[in-house]
Amino acid sequence: MILAIALLAAAAAARAPAAPTVDEIVARYVEARGGSATIRSIKTLRQHGHVTAGPNREALVMRELKRPNKTRFEFTVQGITAVFVSDGQRGWQVSPFQGDVEPRPMAEEVVAEAAEQGDIEGPLVDWKAKGHKIELAGTETVSGLRTYKLKVTLKGGDVRYDYVDAKSYRLVRTDSTRQVRGHPLAIVTTFGDFKKTEGALFPGHVEVAAEGRPNHLVLTVEKVEINPTLADTRFAVPASAKP
Repeated sequence: MILAIALLAAAAAARAPAAPTVDEIVARYVEARGGSATIRSIKTLRQHGHVTAGPNREALVMRELKRPNKTRFEFTVQGITAVFVSDGQRGWQVSPFQGDVEPRPMAEEVVAEAAEQGDIEGPLVDWKAKGHKIELAGTETVSGLRTYKLKVTLKGGDVRYDYVDAKSYRLVRTDSTRQVRGHPLAIVTTFGDFKKTEGALFPGHVEVAAEGRPNHLVLTVEKVEINPTLADTRFAVPASAKP
């Protein structure tokens, strides 16, 4: 009996497909997003949508990205707009909701986060050339999907975990840690409702959950523009906001 069980276990192991390598997972992920040529052809990006953060808490949002690492994020509530901008090195903001009606410098940790988000294709694409490190940390079920769990150590030392659907090779979740007022905060971001624009795949639904906070941010992307004309002045730091 023991011998039969051992033989059955050995046969099952022999039939189990070997897990793909990190390079294979990333290559299939890039292909699922539209291919490297399509992704690299995106020089500027603009996205429109709305975000909710609980009952009666909704805002219109707009995000603009321009290589290299330039970001502009605006959100509007009841006709009042807040603006957060980074040129990749420095950042500024106008946030009437926080009493800032004139441009002022953004906090250092916010500028660092903006620079990370300004990477249009994300850290998995060309990860070796960017100086990142990726390891396969096993598999995990996310929203009913079997995923490959990738440990991503960014060039600057920050660590995040990306979960890539083992069937579609879409990125369905990212676990990261952000610095908020000098304290680490665990963030879980999930992605869904994927659609293609000009051959490039983008999530239409993004949900952000912060550790210890009951309300989730839910972003619905309604429009994606690839390579709109974005002047560098959209991301320039006003003299009044320079330290």
